[in-house]
Amino acid sequence: MPPKLERFVSPGKGNGLRAAVRVKRGELVYCAPPLACCVSNKVSRDVCHHCFSRRETLLRCSQCKMARYCNITCQKQAWSGHKRECKCLQSLLPRIPTDSVRLAARLLFALVCFSLLMKDPKMLYTLEEHESHLSSMSEHKKQGMAQLASMLELYLQQEVPYPAQEVMSALPPSLREPFSLIAKMTCNCFTISDGELQEIGVGLYPSLSLLNHDCRPNCVMVFVGTKLQLRAVRDINPEEELTISYIETLSLTEDRQRQLEDQYHFTCRCQHCDSQDKDRLMLSGHESTWRLLKEALPRLEGLKTESDWQALLEGCSHLLSTVVGDVPDENLYKLRITDMAVDASIHLGHWEEAVGYGEKTLPVYRQYYPDPHPVHGVQLMRVGKLQHYLEHIEDALDTFKQAYQIIKLTHGDDHPMTSDLRIKMEECRSEMVQQSSSSH
Repeated sequence: MPPKLERFVSPGKGNGLRAAVRVKRGELVYCAPPLACCVSNKVSRDVCHHCFSRRETLLRCSQCKMARYCNITCQKQAWSGHKRECKCLQSLLPRIPTDSVRLAARLLFALVCFSLLMKDPKMLYTLEEHESHLSSMSEHKKQGMAQLASMLELYLQQEVPYPAQEVMSALPPSLREPFSLIAKMTCNCFTISDGELQEIGVGLYPSLSLLNHDCRPNCVMVFVGTKLQLRAVRDINPEEELTISYIETLSLTEDRQRQLEDQYHFTCRCQHCDSQDKDRLMLSGHESTWRLLKEALPRLEGLKTESDWQALLEGCSHLLSTVVGDVPDENLYKLRITDMAVDASIHLGHWEEAVGYGEKTLPVYRQYYPDPHPVHGVQLMRVGKLQHYLEHIEDALDTFKQAYQIIKLTHGDDHPMTSDLRIKMEECRSEMVQQSSSSH
């Protein structure tokens, strides 16, 4: 099959990817397994380290005590990638290295075992071409990188002396040096998320690191296990640049720009930033009142991090009831607090409250995500499940239908999320038939 994308030099941005043919909305543009990946430390007890599925119970590697697997099959399939890492993890017990150190080590082991990866003709962008952005990094950030690099060297001590030393010397110079390797990785790795868009890992997909950012992109990325899929969310003409968003776009222009500068070292000049078209809506309402919401956010986020759901729900509902008429639902800070109230209500099993807060967010999400977007689809799905649980069957069917229209485009027809939605809609339809026949 001819490729749908190609490398090119994007004016003002350097390397980029563009469509080689006409691409339709919802079409799969590219699909890639990672060159290296690892489960995030914060979910390492809940996610299989081979297939990245969430499970209630996982088998633990008896040697390093960290890696966990669905079953013996996953454990056996993971062993070729895990055996070197296993020794390194044992040597540092009880300390666990950071995600970026573990990812860098896994990358080196992959290169050591399959140095042919460096010369894969299908790869649009090789690792040594990746930017490290060291020249534009602050001193503070460089110090952080240096600490990670020395942690990487310490971590690799177990394994690098014997098989890898000569292979390391055969690697391109930019990959031999731990400091520049870590810097390249932090700018070019992708967060791997599950169907609900929760972070489960990090991975390197070298060719897709060529994609440039836009705050209203024409493509989105979703994962099936560790495989990354790039899908178009608008029709794209031949030679048009393919873009994704590097960050969560539902924030003010200045906040998006600050985050992109800080994390990716560039100033965004996309049309969405230049026009600042949604900022006024995000700050709608009486400023003196929404400032209270903005100032309360860090405290509420702290409660969420600590999983103090009771205090979080009380804090959110108190604030939301005090600002009722003064701040519309479209206000960004009100939306964030309403979203936290949904989370807290779900964790506490307060379903009626959860659905009430959730339904308030849906018209707002529709305004902020004019193109099909996974975040919008997942929000609809959450609310639909709550409505279904509370037996608001007609509402649930309507919400599931809206979610399906988005998810089939962003995730594709054969994604588990899309199948799940089809099942949910079918359940609602058959329940409605039962209800109408029992009422006659």
